[in-house]
Amino acid sequence: MLSSTNLQSQRVLICVGGGIAAYKVCELVSTLFKSGVELRVILTKSAQEFITPLTLATLSRHQAYTDDDFWQPIYQRPLHIELGEWADLIVIAPLTANTLAKLAYGMADNLLTNTILASTCPVLLAPAMNTDMWEQVAVQRNWRQLLTDGRFYGMETGSGLLACDRIGAGRMAEAAEIFVDIQSLLHTQGNRDLAGKQVLISAGGTREFLDPVRFIGNPSTGKMGLALAQAALHRGAKVILVHCPASWDVPLGVEAIAVVSAEEMQQVMFQHLANADIIIMSAAVADVKPRDYSSEKLPKRSLPENLPLAAVPDIVAELGNRKQPHQYLIGFAAQTGDIITPAKEKLQRKKLDAIVANPIDKVDSGFGSDNNQAVFLDKSGRELEIPACSKLEMAHYLFDFVV
Repeated sequence: MLSSTNLQSQRVLICVGGGIAAYKVCELVSTLFKSGVELRVILTKSAQEFITPLTLATLSRHQAYTDDDFWQPIYQRPLHIELGEWADLIVIAPLTANTLAKLAYGMADNLLTNTILASTCPVLLAPAMNTDMWEQVAVQRNWRQLLTDGRFYGMETGSGLLACDRIGAGRMAEAAEIFVDIQSLLHTQGNRDLAGKQVLISAGGTREFLDPVRFIGNPSTGKMGLALAQAALHRGAKVILVHCPASWDVPLGVEAIAVVSAEEMQQVMFQHLANADIIIMSAAVADVKPRDYSSEKLPKRSLPENLPLAAVPDIVAELGNRKQPHQYLIGFAAQTGDIITPAKEKLQRKKLDAIVANPIDKVDSGFGSDNNQAVFLDKSGRELEIPACSKLEMAHYLFDFVV
């Protein structure tokens, strides 16, 4: 699970629709509370058939509101006005076909829909329904219509075994995926400043094989590249992620291309370079590879005492040579000790527009960690130190720095 350090005192209103996917909201609310978010929860009447207000009140540490609260006599300001003005972000999960239709046509007949109309903050939508329901012409029309309103941000439905035993689209995003989108929206406040841009990102550690089971590699997990892809996608960009073997799932909406070696990565990066506006080389590319490769596993006794090595392509340097004036190239410099001096040298030598100087000898930072810290430098001389934060936060800070 991605951690976060910038969610303190952020105010999120969770609106729960009537569907079996409502059980996933429990994990989401619990995660948000642990992250420091201030929470309020609304349940529709049908949502209470699947999950109780008491459950969500316990997890959020605050009363969970229902239509019974909405229709009470007004002693102060109306509840839907208070909640709509209070929220920094509203999340509707699960979004049912019924609520979707109401929102698409500006209808308001319960606490949830009245609160949406009484608010101006971004609204994150996580739909969930049976495949045939989701694919109905009317539902898809309502979905497209709602997303033309700049306030609304839709999450794609997943595919799999649904509660109705149907296998297909319509599955609500998992709590961890919704949490990532919430982090992004709280950072950007819905600003799609990369809309119309194509971002090309490399991620993970390349592997240079000696035989089918042995390779020269590094500890990179690709989590930083994944976070960069998530942040760029949330800010409206078209994202191509060129990644080495990884244990994480590629976000829906990201075009992912799997590679293994430096030569494979170079080929794919060059193939997509021409159409990219921003290129980020966050991958940890090997510097050398075994000179000779055996197509069969070498017996231990046949392993050379001194392994002959050969150089691998310097991908970022060649990208620096090939990029056009309108393109922006960002490199990474993973260092121990003094991180600034070698990063500045790499910035100049490899013709980068900016570089992320990344200390890998700090606690909970660098390879394999969910968090990171860095200093951003660019060719104009700007420097920005980013203290320890989640990798998703760092990705957003980097795009803030660039854009």
